Amino acid sequence: MPSIRRFVLALFMLAAVACSWLAPLDAPAMQQVDAGLKRALISFATARALNAVISVAQGTALSVQPLGVGVTLTPGQLLDPVNDLVEKFSTLMLAASVAFGVQKALIAMGGYWVISLALTAVALGWAGMHFRRQVPPAWLSRTLVILLMLRFAIPVVTLGTDLLWQKFLAPDYAASQLQIDTSSTQAARLGPPVAAPENPGVLDRMKGWLSDNADVKARFEALKLAAEQATDHIIRLIVIFLLQTLVIPLLLLWALYALARSVFERAGRWPEPALQSP
Repeated sequence: MPSIRRFVLALFMLAAVACSWLAPLDAPAMQQVDAGLKRALISFATARALNAVISVAQGTALSVQPLGVGVTLTPGQLLDPVNDLVEKFSTLMLAASVAFGVQKALIAMGGYWVISLALTAVALGWAGMHFRRQVPPAWLSRTLVILLMLRFAIPVVTLGTDLLWQKFLAPDYAASQLQIDTSSTQAARLGPPVAAPENPGVLDRMKGWLSDNADVKARFEALKLAAEQATDHIIRLIVIFLLQTLVIPLLLLWALYALARSVFERAGRWPEPALQSP
């Protein structure tokens, strides 16, 4: 291996050992995890509030008796498809909150001093054999890669995911969350209609029935419109949180592991010396 590559590798090993103890990435990664957890909890609370309003409307049965003829209406059942989507969205937001909590726990576990100590010992042993031009055993290289992943993978993946979030996902999240908040507020104002007084006269019952039905129709149409306006933004938020908590972290984690394994497997191999003719 050329001397420049050995020098770069020495600097990398020194930096890895120093960072394993100084932990410069842990605090920023924790801050980003806390921010993501807060966003997920806000979206979860909004979804549960919208779900509660729609569920109450779904369970509302309207009994009308025009001229003594009894009819029971359940206009809230029209909201059933939207409510199913809102329930699935709230479940996903809860899962996203759990994912952020797991990331936070893994960052704390990776920063435990035992892992830093093991990484220091294995890194020094691997570097010592390497710079004496001895081939490090395969198990030592694999152990070094595993310890590097345990110590640095989650903070690096968290910060990398946050960079992509700020660049590509944050504007869509803000717009969609604002729309869902607005829809939830509008839906909360559209409560079930107030019941008419008991035992009114025939004419009063007829007038009340006409008035109540007009009010019921307007209320449920407005509630349905408010819920449907949130549907597109709910789907956008589902995509955003899936990318942030699952797709992007897994891709970055795989890339880091492949890079570390490639570097140390190649660095651990020395070419066989050429045979000299007698």
